[in-house]
Amino acid sequence: MPGRLFLGTPAEHVAAERPRQNIAPGQQIITLTEAGLKLMRWGIIPVGRVNARGRPVMETLINARSETVFDKTAYEGVGRAVVPVSGWYEWTGETRRKTAWRIADRDGGPLFFAAITDVWNAPGGMEVPQVATVTCPPNEDVAPIHHRMGVLLEESDVAGWLTGSEEEARVMMRPWPNGRLRIEEATGVDWNAP
Repeated sequence: MPGRLFLGTPAEHVAAERPRQNIAPGQQIITLTEAGLKLMRWGIIPVGRVNARGRPVMETLINARSETVFDKTAYEGVGRAVVPVSGWYEWTGETRRKTAWRIADRDGGPLFFAAITDVWNAPGGMEVPQVATVTCPPNEDVAPIHHRMGVLLEESDVAGWLTGSEEEARVMMRPWPNGRLRIEEATGVDWNAP
């Protein structure tokens, strides 16, 4: 389940944005919507939404579970988007002794996370477009590191995720095929850098 992202693809291939090695929740990320590329805040603030018990959802949601994204009232009315990345990070180990792992396409190509979008109406009338990635159980590559992974889309499925029916989108929410990711210890990353 993505907790941090990185985007090393040259800016002209994605948008007028510099490569970033440490993209944290709450920051602006490049997002592809049906209307085109947009910058959105990573994390959905589900103001006015309630959980299954009727209580307000209070936390910012950076990931949405594929098993419930179309069923939970917290996600009612959201749109779909794609987050293009070069990869993401996961951590293993004990607190204060964690090992960071960099996960990327085996051949160095871009990855496309399935995502959902919403707009937060902030105080003062400001509208904040926001996005959360969709997660699923891990494939065999990611399972030793984390119990979830982001739903990755084939480039040929991007348009279908954005505009297809809910049934078509459900079929796409599955673990990435085994053997297509490269996982290595993440060294030289300044975790405090934006």
